Formats: sequence, structure tokens, C-alpha cells
Amino acid sequence: MIRTKSWAIFSLAMAWLMMSLQVQARNLPEFTELVEENADAVVNISTKNNQEDRSMNGMPSLPPGMEIPEGTPFDDFFKRFFGQPGQPQPPQANSLGSGFVLSEDGFILTNHHVIKDADEIVVRFSDRTELTAELLGSDERSDVALLKVDPQGLNLKAVKLGDSMDMKVGEWVLAIGSPFGFDYSATAGIVSALGRSLPSDSYVPFIQTDVAINPGNSGGPLFNLDGEVIGINSQIYSRTGGFMGLSFAIPMDVVMNVVDQIKDQGYVSRGWLGVVIQDVTRELAESFGLRKPRGALVSRVVPDSPAAKAGFEAGDIILTFDGKTVETSSDLPPIVGRTAVGQKTTVEIMRQNKRQSIAVVIEELPEDEQLAAVGQSNKMTGRFTDDRLAVEVIDLTAEQRKQAEVEGGVIVFKLESGPVAKAGIQQQDIILSLNNVKIESAEQFVEIAEALPAGKSVPVLVQRNGAAQFLAIRIPD
Repeated sequence: MIRTKSWAIFSLAMAWLMMSLQVQARNLPEFTELVEENADAVVNISTKNNQEDRSMNGMPSLPPGMEIPEGTPFDDFFKRFFGQPGQPQPPQANSLGSGFVLSEDGFILTNHHVIKDADEIVVRFSDRTELTAELLGSDERSDVALLKVDPQGLNLKAVKLGDSMDMKVGEWVLAIGSPFGFDYSATAGIVSALGRSLPSDSYVPFIQTDVAINPGNSGGPLFNLDGEVIGINSQIYSRTGGFMGLSFAIPMDVVMNVVDQIKDQGYVSRGWLGVVIQDVTRELAESFGLRKPRGALVSRVVPDSPAAKAGFEAGDIILTFDGKTVETSSDLPPIVGRTAVGQKTTVEIMRQNKRQSIAVVIEELPEDEQLAAVGQSNKMTGRFTDDRLAVEVIDLTAEQRKQAEVEGGVIVFKLESGPVAKAGIQQQDIILSLNNVKIESAEQFVEIAEALPAGKSVPVLVQRNGAAQFLAIRIPD
């Protein structure tokens, strides 16, 4: 009787387990229909570079009078290994990527890096039809390129566009592309994060996924479960060159903004504020009077920039821009970049523990935004030491200030183990302000340092290799 009862309980448990597994299996997404409906809209893109006319496959022609006589052993050798002298070489395939049909009249999207420096762009469709594409425009900062082909009577299949702003972390997504040249490969995963900022692409809030993306997937579409394109696969994080679980796609709202500008004006312009920013750490938040880390901390205002004209100062913490909340420093560049050139915008900041609003007129982002490097010089002027901070500082010469593009500041000449070193300050750093007081000389620096309160973090603005940043100094009790 006991065995019968135990067996019945075991059978019920197994039945419950099998039913649960079946329910979970039914809840997993089904991608077959999505792939069947959209594969024809995905294209393979290859580029060709027309090499210059060279005599020996990249080797320069011999000078006049130095030609190799025909029929000699040397003539046979050069023909065998370098080709016919003076004969132009055929175009060479240079890159391979993916793309997708944006509209039935022949507009196609891909990445800028897929078609960069191409002399000829060839688009191959799912039926193996190949068409030469015209490059209408591309944008290196967003890595988006817009192509146009003549459909020539072909019935092109276009994708449906989705709203990347509606995406949520954890949603299923699907990519179709040509990894390593394997056409129309489909890979799936989930959205891992939204609004990712990468060091080389601060103006794009990337969609991070764990979809398997490899070389050749670049420029291909990222679909949601409704079969809508919500991004263009652009980059991977990898230590090996292959997929490692971190893939990044350009959101379609960013892409379509680029497309509209290329169609309207032939190029892409972005808004520019003209500040160098950094994240607010816990220590810096305390030193600036914030209850928690938030916002974008201005470490430098570019001279003659919109921010300089509006009255921004180093030490301002940008909390909102044009009504949009700035939680971290990476939030700000995409917001500013999408702001129309010439638009007057209200920015809410925290300055000296007080909130205030600044009106600024946005200008166009310059092509090459450069910060001057810090000049090095052995010539010393004023030289002072503060034992409590364990640091020795010297005045900058007029030449050094000109090279560094600073008006005041002192150079860290020597430091020992103490509050300054623990804050991350290094030798040759230029200290521009201490506890929100602008530093004019080494003597003044020591006077301000002596009055710093113990047991409290205070901000210090330093410039290193042309880049300014805030650090927090805490003097022990």
C-alpha cells in the first residue's frame, strides 16, 4: 500500500514537471515566420576598390631606360609573380557586410564602416540578383550609410520600421545578416541594456544585446517579435574578434534622423553645447551637495562655444537639458546632438549647491573638436608646499598657460602619500580649482588648502593631457 501511494505521488510530480516544461516551451518565441517574412528584405553588401594603374601588382613602374628586356629570365620571373608590366589590376573586394531595404523604390541602409572608402558598392539580394548602389550619404559618427539602387523592375521587399524608444530590457530580438560571408544567417537573443554609450560613439545611445553578431553582420537589421526593425547591428565587444555576448545596435530613431538629414540636405549636422563632462561619483556628489550621484559634471567649458556664451562654468552639474533628465554624463551627448542647430534651449544646472536655469542657443558640432595638450616646462616660478594635503605645487609660466589654454592654475610638482594622491591626482596635473574656488597661484592654493574642512569631501578640478576632470579630496578627521 505504501509503495503504491509513493509511486502515485512520484507519477503526479513527473506529470506536473512535464506539463511545466511544455508550458515553458510554448512560451518561448517562435522565429520561423518572422524570418520567412523578412529574409528577402535583407541584402548582402560588398565593396570594391579600384587600384591605381601599377606595373607590377602594386610595385611602381621602372624608370625609363630601365625596362626589363622581353624573353629574358628576369622578364619571365616578373611576369610570373607580378603580372604584366603596365597592366592595370582588376578591382579588389574590400569589405563584406549586410544591409536591408528601407523602401521599395530602392533605398537601402547599412553601416558607414561597411562602405567606407569604396569605389564601387554591390548589393546582392536573396534571389542572387546583384545591383550597383549609389552612396547618397553616410555619417561616420552614427555609423549609418544610405544607399540607392535602381530596382529595374524588381519587386523589392522592404522592412517594417519599429519604434526603438519602446524597447525594454529583456525583450527578444532577432538579427539577420551575413556573418563571415554565410548569407541570411539568423541569430536571436534579448535586449541586454538600452542607451549604452561607447567611447568612440558618444552621440549614439546603443541598444546592447546578447544576439550572436560577427564580422559580416554589420549593417544588418535587428528585429523585434513583431517583425519590425528597431536597430542596425553595428559593433561587438570582443577580445578575440568573434562574438562574446556583447553586441550593439544603432536605434532606429537615431538612424531615421540621419536618413532624413541626408535626404534633405545631403549631410548630417548635430547640435553642439561645448562642454567637457564627466560622471558624478558618490564622493563628488557629496562634495557638490547632491544627495546621490546624478547629472553630467562640467569639467571644462570650450572657449567661444555656446556654453561659454551662455555663462556655463566648470563645476556646473547639468541635471536636465531641454526638459529631458540627465541621469549620467553619457545621457547628455545624444540629447544635445539631436537638438536642432539654432534652437534656444533651457538647461537646469546645480551650481554652488543651488539649482538654476540657463538659456543656451545650440550651434553646429564642429568637424574636429580639439583640446590643447598641456605644455611641459622645467621653468619654475612660485613654489609652495601643503603638508596636510602632502603636495607641492608651482605656478604656471605664461607659455604653459597659453599651451594649456588656461587662465590660472598650478602644476603638481611633487606629491607624497596623502589626500591628494588618494584622490587620483598625479604629477604634472594642472589644478584649476579647489573647493569650487578658482586657483590663480601656488600661494593662493596653499591658503585655500589650509582652510579645507576635515572629514568632508571637496571637489578639485584638474587638467591632464588637455582633458579636465573633477576629483574629490577628503581630508581625514
